[in-house]
Amino acid sequence: MLADGIVDKSAVKAYFAQAQGILKNAAGAMHPMTAVAQCKLISAQPPHRLMTLDVISEWAAAKVGLAFTRIDPLKIDFTRVADVMSAGYAARFNILPLELTTTTLVVATAEPFMLEWQAEIAKISRRTIQLVVANPLDIAQYISQFFSLAKSIKSANKSNGQDLALRNNFEQLVELGKSNKQLDANDQHVVNIVDWLWQYAFEQRASDIHLEPKRDFASIRFRIDGVLHQVYQVPAVVMIAMTARIKLLGRMDVIEKRRPQDGRIKTRTNGGQEVELRLSTLPTAFGEKLVMRIFDPEVVVKTLPELGFPLDDARRWDALTARAHGIILVTGPTGSGKTTTLYTTLKALATSEVNVCTVEDPIEMVEASFNQMQVQPGIDLSFADGVKALMRQDPDIIMVGEIRDLGTAEMAIQAALTGHLVLSTLHTNDAPSAVMRLLELGVPHYLLEATLIGVLAQRLVRTLCAHCKRPDGEISDDVWHSIGGSWNIPKPIPIYRPIGCPECRQTGFRGRTGIYELLTVSEGFTKLIGEATDLQALRRQSIADGMKPLRIAGAMKVVEGVTTVEEVLKVTAALS
Repeated sequence: MLADGIVDKSAVKAYFAQAQGILKNAAGAMHPMTAVAQCKLISAQPPHRLMTLDVISEWAAAKVGLAFTRIDPLKIDFTRVADVMSAGYAARFNILPLELTTTTLVVATAEPFMLEWQAEIAKISRRTIQLVVANPLDIAQYISQFFSLAKSIKSANKSNGQDLALRNNFEQLVELGKSNKQLDANDQHVVNIVDWLWQYAFEQRASDIHLEPKRDFASIRFRIDGVLHQVYQVPAVVMIAMTARIKLLGRMDVIEKRRPQDGRIKTRTNGGQEVELRLSTLPTAFGEKLVMRIFDPEVVVKTLPELGFPLDDARRWDALTARAHGIILVTGPTGSGKTTTLYTTLKALATSEVNVCTVEDPIEMVEASFNQMQVQPGIDLSFADGVKALMRQDPDIIMVGEIRDLGTAEMAIQAALTGHLVLSTLHTNDAPSAVMRLLELGVPHYLLEATLIGVLAQRLVRTLCAHCKRPDGEISDDVWHSIGGSWNIPKPIPIYRPIGCPECRQTGFRGRTGIYELLTVSEGFTKLIGEATDLQALRRQSIADGMKPLRIAGAMKVVEGVTTVEEVLKVTAALS
């Protein structure tokens, strides 16, 4: 590193002494590159970045003429590569098989000069060994995870005896003479697999986990930043046991597989943070499909600007929610962040002097500062019935999960007329369309004029990864006009484009942020509600009252370098 000018010569002795001390204290168990990384060197070359273990490993790989790789568990078939060698053998030489093709075996190593294993593994696998260098800590971590998980999946599959007669799907395969023994949901192998699945989903920042049964196997997928990623495939019989285990923990009927069910589980991450999962099952042709939505309690303690609100819209939203009575609606498609916005708002409003009550289907996240009730259609407890019951509970603020029909809308309006602040959601493309939807449901215009005080429409756009985004010149006038319209927003110079790096899993994006259009009901807008046959007139009045359309809000995020034009056009395509 000194010869390459990466480390300043004057600091070499100090760094060397520090690294030696770290290695000595570790009793020789620590890899030298790990010891150097713990010295927290700063590169002597621009941009003077911190010499992390990945950076040092990448430099070492270049010195020995090998490629550096960041191990991505989502791209590794660990049950297949675990057949190449044992866990003990991999740990002994600090190597990890990553990919197995018909001719090549890709192996990650942190010891590029210790290759006495290479000939033996090449002979056993009958493949050419392709070496890559990886972070030694990652290799050690994934040796433990991959081989342990592969063993659990194989053992679970074997103990089940491949009993196809127990698939419980609409394509029943009955084989005479087969055992009726089914894998126990509490089997230690199944417990290990489910625990790994959750912890891995938390590490990957997944918002949803999909367990999808197929004919001969089952698929596991994660939704990360709004996009589904294939994670792994497991034997169908193992998926049955995993689903049973999760249903058991979620207090669902494990035997019933013919109808959809809902449940919830509270667990903790490896760091001790409490996480809640909402479960939903669906009977399909090949068995039960299970989706787990992951709710992070930290979300509800975020501020509006942290959710993506511009400061001006945040002030206007705070002014609306400070009103004593009226109806405020949040609109947008499923998965656009409506519930997060409402929970964040209610969390801020739920002081000791205020009674906040909600009626939801289902309760998304259990929050101690609210009084939450769940809709129960089986006992005729609908949204309308729930609001009616809450009215007798002396509430100050009522949140209705969704206005789906005239009965719910009428009860929400009744609550607003009797002096309560009501917040709810509605499925419309933009804010002005919410008025049209309520009129179509049959709500009299004079009741809307008396109660509606604001509508917020929102979408989620992926944010560019701060570690790898790069300037990409200037955007064309035509493209910028397609997003900025006639608002005369100055073109951003430069715009940024996604590149991809280990931090963002090579996607170029990391996380999502909201874009919003906030309609505040003015006197002029109220007059138009009674004659709301022209949606365009409502939009024009909303803009005159200070509303910035969703696409313009997206354009401002592009100007700030937060996201891309393509991302904004994609999420606002329905508004064209």
